[in-house]
Amino acid sequence: MTKPIPPIAKFMTTNPHTIGFDQTIDHASKTMAEYRIRHLPVLKGGKIVGLISESDIRLIESLKGVDPAAVKVEDAMTPDPYVVSPDDLLDEVASQMAEQKYGSAIVMQNQKVVGIFTTLDALTALAELLKTRLNK
Repeated sequence: MTKPIPPIAKFMTTNPHTIGFDQTIDHASKTMAEYRIRHLPVLKGGKIVGLISESDIRLIESLKGVDPAAVKVEDAMTPDPYVVSPDDLLDEVASQMAEQKYGSAIVMQNQKVVGIFTTLDALTALAELLKTRLNK
């Protein structure tokens, strides 16, 4: 007997930190360091407009003559991030992330960010599923 594939909501990080599009790269970097995270959904007027990752920030910080305190998140973010519903199935989201080489999926419900599903969340899901489905 096979078990149903769980929805992404079971493994996502709930209530993720977000950042405004007009904040600085320096502020984004400090936020990520403080909360020990690698992705921040970017909002403009409460709507998702992008995603900024730790690697985006490191790139800006590595550019000679560029001041991270003067560069806005909007200028370094990835526009049109991968967005899913909390009801989307884990296998579908994980497959899409692997195929497109996405580091995360923003989980939205009723046009609000309710979670984020990262590669670390995917590893947690994999470990749990292996334990519960193969250890019988």
